[in-house]
Amino acid sequence: MKQYFWLPLVLLVLFVACDKKSKVEKAVEQIPVEVDVNRFDKAFFQTKPEDLGKLQAQYPFFFPPGNDDQVWIEKMQNPQWRELYNEVEKRYGDFSSETQQIEELFKHIKYYFPKAKIPKVYTVISEMDYQNKVIYANNMLIISLELYLGKDHKFYQFPEYLKQNFTQSQILPDIAHTFAMGQIPSPTESTFLSQMIYAGKELYLKDLLLPQTTDADKIGYKPEQITWCQDNEGYMWRYFIENKMLYDTDQKLIPRFIAPAPFSKFYLEIDNESPGRTGCWIGWQIVRSYMENNEVSLPELLRTDAKEIFEKSKYKPKKDE
Repeated sequence: MKQYFWLPLVLLVLFVACDKKSKVEKAVEQIPVEVDVNRFDKAFFQTKPEDLGKLQAQYPFFFPPGNDDQVWIEKMQNPQWRELYNEVEKRYGDFSSETQQIEELFKHIKYYFPKAKIPKVYTVISEMDYQNKVIYANNMLIISLELYLGKDHKFYQFPEYLKQNFTQSQILPDIAHTFAMGQIPSPTESTFLSQMIYAGKELYLKDLLLPQTTDADKIGYKPEQITWCQDNEGYMWRYFIENKMLYDTDQKLIPRFIAPAPFSKFYLEIDNESPGRTGCWIGWQIVRSYMENNEVSLPELLRTDAKEIFEKSKYKPKKDE
C-alpha cells in the first residue's frame, strides 16, 4: 500500500496560501463603503426644457459658464443624442450590479489606501472621448457610459484595438487606472525601463484592487493576447536586451511598446501577431517578481525607482520553448 506522506504537506501549503488570501479579503469585507451614484445621464435626458434651470442648480459643474441654455435644450432634443441615450438605457438602465462592483473596488482601495476618500459617482453620456472614459478628480468619479456598450456596437467608429475595451468589464479596470495614476509618482527618468516599471506599478495595483479580475481585463487585452505575451516573454525580453533598450531615452519607444496601439513595433514578422503595450506587460512581470522576492510594503514599492526595482526583482522571463 502506497503511503502518500507528501499529501498533508501539500494540503498545508494550500491551506496557508488560501488562509492568507482570505484574511485580506475578510478584512476588506468588513470595511464600510457606500457609493453614491448620481445618474446625470438619466436626469439630463429626462428633463423637460422648461425645467433646465432646476437641473443646472442640481448639477452646476456639468454646465460651464459661457454656453447659452439653447445649447443644452438642443442636445436634449437632438434625435442622435436621444438614440444614444436609449442605447445606454438598454444596457445600464439598472446600474445596481455596477454599483455593487464599484463598492467592492473602493473597499479594496480603502484597505490599501486608508486615507482615500470615497468619491461621488456620476454617470454621463459624453462626446465619446475614449481617452477619458473615466475621470477621477476633486472627489468626483465621472463614468462616460456611452463608451461601455460592447465592442461591436453600431455607434463605434473606432479601430478594433480600442473597441475591444468598450465593454462593461472595463469599467472597474478604468476606475482602478484613474485612481492608480494619482498614487504613483511620475518617473524621474525618461528611460524605457522607467516607462515599463511605471506601467508595471499601475498594473500591479490592479492585481491588489481587482483580485477577481482577469489579467486580460486589467491590461485591456483579449485572452489570446495574454497568451501571446506569455508564450513570447523570453523572446521579447531578449529583443529589448540585445537592442540595449532598457536605458534608452528615445521617446519613440513609447508609441512602439507603451502607448495603446494595434500591435507592438519590433519591426519583425511577429508585429502583426503581437498586441500593443508589450513593454507595459513586461514591466508588470518585473514588478510582480520584485514584490515576490523582496519584503517591501506597497508605499515603498510606489516610491522606489525603476532601476532599483529591476535590479532587485530577480526577474527571469520564461524561456522560449
